[in-house]
Amino acid sequence: MNFEKIAPVDRGKQMVDIAFRKAREKGREKKLTGNHLQIIRKKESLKIDIVKDILVSRLNKVIKDFPETEKLPVFYQDLIKLTLDYALFKKSFGALAWAEDKIRFFQKVYVRKINYETNVARIKSAIGEFYGRAASVMKQIDPQLDFLEHSRRIMKTYPDIKDMFTVCVYGFPNVGKTTLLNKITGTKAEVAAYAFTTKTINAGYFILNGEKIQVLDVPGILGRDEKRNIIELQAELVLKELANVIIFVFDVSEYCGYSLKKQEQLYKKLGKGKKILVYVSKLDLIEDIKEFDFKHRYYSVEELKEEILKAKEKYDREKIRADEIKG
Repeated sequence: MNFEKIAPVDRGKQMVDIAFRKAREKGREKKLTGNHLQIIRKKESLKIDIVKDILVSRLNKVIKDFPETEKLPVFYQDLIKLTLDYALFKKSFGALAWAEDKIRFFQKVYVRKINYETNVARIKSAIGEFYGRAASVMKQIDPQLDFLEHSRRIMKTYPDIKDMFTVCVYGFPNVGKTTLLNKITGTKAEVAAYAFTTKTINAGYFILNGEKIQVLDVPGILGRDEKRNIIELQAELVLKELANVIIFVFDVSEYCGYSLKKQEQLYKKLGKGKKILVYVSKLDLIEDIKEFDFKHRYYSVEELKEEILKAKEKYDREKIRADEIKG
């Protein structure tokens, strides 16, 4: 799912200004026939129709641009609930639907009123009333439009993740996760020599025995107990919901800025229930490799691929079994 495609959400006044301007332009362009009163009626009715059409279509586009949460994969449903006020998110769409209905209602009321009116001054007054009411409706939903724009900006940070067998590369900032991702997948994710380089979840893919496997470079987690930011929350959810295999990256040189003891504490937080493989980065930076003391079994890139393949084969067998039970 690519959330980048959700268009920016305008405020009510922006939509109203566009609608009113288009109505004025069309009113001047349209050549109408009939007597003076008939032409006034037709022109003002046309303006009301144009304002209604533009406002309703723009509100509807906002609603349609956002995905229906109930149809999203569970991971994205959980992510939305984790990073947004979900109740307010749903209520905002209800407010926009309410505004559409009100504007349609006012359009019918005032077109009917104009078509039966014989006084030109009162026709002009009616069009002014319609404009005022339409603008008032749009102003009332400004808080919801603002919240949806806020939601859109957050959702833009969501990773574009496929529903498939997934390997997650995990560890502290600047330990070499993205470099490992590049080695495994052959992708060219940007790498820089400072912490917090990864600002989102980088996805790569590689083929084993004709099967495509997804590899996610999960942003560096600080392992802190206080409130976590959006990217960190995403990372935790990825590990919980998507990871079939986790590769934990240790920087034994400690050039990342975190001691091995601190990295060990983060490693232990992974708990059980997932297949966890250890990769050691920056071995070339250790001066005396013979005195290197590390208690975990760690794997080379080629060994990682072999272990991933075994896990994938097991995953496929279990999936076939589960499908047979459902069938």
